[in-house]
Amino acid sequence: MSIVILDFGSQFTRLITRRFRELGAYSVILPGTASLERIRQENPQGIVLSGGPSSVYDEGAPRPAPGVLDLNVPILGVCYGMQYLAHEAGGDVKRAGKREYGKADLTEYGGRLFEGIQGEFVAWMSHSDSVTQLPQGYQVVARTEDTPVTAIENNETRRYGVQFHPEVVHTPKGGQLLANFLDICGVNRDWNAEHIVDELIGGVRAQVGDSGRVLLGISGGVDSSTLALLLARAVGDRLTAVFIDHGLLRLGEREQVEAALRPLGVNLVTVDARDEFLGQLAGVSDPEQKRKIIGREFIRAFERETARLGEFEFLAQGTLYPDVIESAGGEGAANIKSHHNVGGLPDDVKFKLVEPFRTLFKDEVREIARLLGLPDHIRMRHPFPGPGLAIRVLGEVTEEKLDILKRVDDIFISGLREFGLYDGCSQALAVLTPIQSVGVMGDERTYSYTAALRAVTTDDFMTAEWARLPYEFLATMSNRIVNQVHEINRVVYDITGKPPATIEWE
Repeated sequence: MSIVILDFGSQFTRLITRRFRELGAYSVILPGTASLERIRQENPQGIVLSGGPSSVYDEGAPRPAPGVLDLNVPILGVCYGMQYLAHEAGGDVKRAGKREYGKADLTEYGGRLFEGIQGEFVAWMSHSDSVTQLPQGYQVVARTEDTPVTAIENNETRRYGVQFHPEVVHTPKGGQLLANFLDICGVNRDWNAEHIVDELIGGVRAQVGDSGRVLLGISGGVDSSTLALLLARAVGDRLTAVFIDHGLLRLGEREQVEAALRPLGVNLVTVDARDEFLGQLAGVSDPEQKRKIIGREFIRAFERETARLGEFEFLAQGTLYPDVIESAGGEGAANIKSHHNVGGLPDDVKFKLVEPFRTLFKDEVREIARLLGLPDHIRMRHPFPGPGLAIRVLGEVTEEKLDILKRVDDIFISGLREFGLYDGCSQALAVLTPIQSVGVMGDERTYSYTAALRAVTTDDFMTAEWARLPYEFLATMSNRIVNQVHEINRVVYDITGKPPATIEWE
């Protein structure tokens, strides 16, 4: 049982499924043109038609498959989704005289979607078209000063529409509206950590069977560490966790991983593959090529290990939902960058992939980790990419550059912990840029590298804000870095959000 969100290209579609899951309802995203059969496979109790950049009158405008609007389940249209509902039911949609973008106050609201909501209702608008004539059976249940038809409903057919985006934080009471839609759908709010764990364990056992052996790549981060505990519950001693030291780790990370996981009872094997990885990366500057090489070498390293440890049919990975979406594994999504867990694996991989977290967000994995007893110093650790420092050394990766970046990164991350700022950031990192510039140190001219520091805050890693770290802290970090890492003579701080940037630089 789920809520199915049909994606028509809105930048906010992923937030809709996040909000439903936060409300305890499982939800999935399918392309707006998904077949009726594909939608029925999810056994939907409700459907959401997302927003999107198209007009309902555009040639080739996206539209649900025939039969979707005839399903006997409640349907909620958001922005373009509302316009499409109204248009298909016989209403009129026209270009608005004034484009409405940003926050707007509802001058009146009511009906089932707004049940129990009181006081001011601020809504986030982003539309050029508006419904100008209602279809038969619908009524207007909300208005703004510039948009007379801001929300509509037909309680007989259980069809609802809102011209604004209830899923974004800029619509503060939007969560209550989405909760009302779940009530209309009759959805059980049982999507929680306990339920997820039971579902995932059952799914792994069904896929692996009673005799399949599973190989897991361990990075020491929350995703792979949590997956190790989950798989140990699911398949017991048929799991072998392998830690590949590819030479692209942070300072002392291999030792920290071994010290953290072995006491938890994880059957951990460490493989030193530094020479192989760095050899294959020699002379490579393109970030996509680096990711592909690292993904390929991970698999090759695992294959060499299986020759020693025996045959493994399955390879487990801690792939998350945002990884799938950004790598265009989610249908209809743009390819932003390949994740080595998703788009960076070679075509001739010999393993069957086990990816229990493929439909989960980072915060859901952290909740599972808490339930499974993973210590907080691992559970709350910032994400670290599978390709490691290779994508934080811009351009060609060399041992010299890695050594420089490891020392810069250690100063920055240690400083965040020292000043009590680490837990306030969702992710923090240092980047070694290829930029060299003139500086003065000890009355002598230098021509050295520029290091970039980045820290972000986010709830879901789909969007992020740059962390407002204190100036005094940044000044201290800059002084420490240039004084202790002599190959650096300039430090900059990245103040770009996601979007338009990604969290990592490559």
